[in-house]
Amino acid sequence: MSDVNRMLKPPLLLCVLIGAAAAADQPQWGQRHSRNMVSAETNLPESFDPATGRNIKWVVPMGTETYASPIVSGGRVLIGTNNGHPRDRRHRGDRGVLMCLDQRDGRLQWQLVIPKLTGDPYLDWPRGGIVSPPTVEGDRVYAVTNRGAVVCLDLAGLANGNDGPFRDEGRLIAPKRAPPMKLGKLDADVIWRFDTHAEAGTYPHDAAHASILLHGPLLYLNTSNGVDNTHRRIRKPDGPSLIALDKATGRWVARDGERIGPKIFHCSWSSPALGQVAGKTLIFYGGGDGVCYAFEALAAAQTKASEVAKLKTVWSFHCDPNSAQPAEKVHRYVGNRRESPSNIMGMPVFHNGRVYVAAGGDMWWGKRQAWLKCIDATGSGDVTRSGLVWSHELSRHCCSTPAIHDGLVYIPDCGGVVHCIDAATGRAVWTHRMKGPVWGCTLVADGKVYVGSRRGDFCVLAAGRTKRVLSTIQLDSGVSAPPTAVNGVLYLTTMRKLYAVSKSPSP
Repeated sequence: MSDVNRMLKPPLLLCVLIGAAAAADQPQWGQRHSRNMVSAETNLPESFDPATGRNIKWVVPMGTETYASPIVSGGRVLIGTNNGHPRDRRHRGDRGVLMCLDQRDGRLQWQLVIPKLTGDPYLDWPRGGIVSPPTVEGDRVYAVTNRGAVVCLDLAGLANGNDGPFRDEGRLIAPKRAPPMKLGKLDADVIWRFDTHAEAGTYPHDAAHASILLHGPLLYLNTSNGVDNTHRRIRKPDGPSLIALDKATGRWVARDGERIGPKIFHCSWSSPALGQVAGKTLIFYGGGDGVCYAFEALAAAQTKASEVAKLKTVWSFHCDPNSAQPAEKVHRYVGNRRESPSNIMGMPVFHNGRVYVAAGGDMWWGKRQAWLKCIDATGSGDVTRSGLVWSHELSRHCCSTPAIHDGLVYIPDCGGVVHCIDAATGRAVWTHRMKGPVWGCTLVADGKVYVGSRRGDFCVLAAGRTKRVLSTIQLDSGVSAPPTAVNGVLYLTTMRKLYAVSKSPSP
């Protein structure tokens, strides 16, 4: 059975917030730079009822499988899904779709519809859709398609004309061997495109998942380089795991130089974070080899070089140093639930000089153990021993990104357990069991902890050291991503629907 019937890897599913645009916007997955899953939003509902419409502002049908978190910026809501319920009759069959909706009422403004990669289904899993949440800055949308291409889009779509230099949208959205499609008012406007497979030499697995990190003139993102359909071979071992692109042109500027490829147990789905440490800007990245890395962010002069630079490694922390992870022999452990290498699927989070990251055995092909690690971010070199502040064992594999707020860390795992942990000591404060596994993560906002499971139960807990369940709502289908809070509204996606939830909804 495919590892993605249980479906698309979720870092594939990780979480929410920023603040570079308007204060009420959420233009990136995870808090600005640090990736912390905490929002400053207030006046959010602690319960709602889809059956009666109580506290429901609007509901919009998605495709049949939706794994991405909604991103809200400039009066628009952007969400990836599949083409299970086509909005445009020209696009028939399985596709990846990025929808742009009006924030006020959920009406479709435009959509990017991308045909699937053909041949090996593990390159672009059937019905997986676009699983990457986009990143927005001003009137530009930066996104990763189901085909592994990084695209820069106009937030206004084609309403203000077809901006360049990319002008071949008609061919981009047409199926293989079909003639270019005539562009319509519902189509996206692509400014530039970078193909990570062809131009960076990568080979993704199951789904291209990346939440793009913006820093100055650059975009940092993971490449989803991983195993092939045998799960025992890295097709592109020399391909980068982390790259940097020029946000204005899409030019490839830098890559990691760690040769992570041969040591990837499954795939490189973890997106990068950023933080200031001792006057230096560091990029934190969770590798598919179970190692958390800190790289120096590129200086302005380095971004102008004609050759692709290598990011300088400041430190590395092996999250599972006692694991069976010999270089280039990791795939002998495929399917071993007791002994295997580890990987990192959720994002690392930088907070108060520390990095918090979940790592452990792969949820489809490896051991069941997983841990939340707290790392001192001020070290250099191999800090596997010296940099460990604490380690907290989770109940099962974990693909979530932690949320740190008011001295506590909140993180759910694939065993369906939500953990509340003391941020200073790593000691357990309380746990809560959901009905099913959690692939996304918690959103902490307005004194509440929001979290949903793959069985469709959505729970609202009180944030703090005393466990209190405020409400539990059964939704129409499973939840694979955390909600987004913007201007008093909670945007929550299930596999099939997007809900806008508010205390005082407008009909």
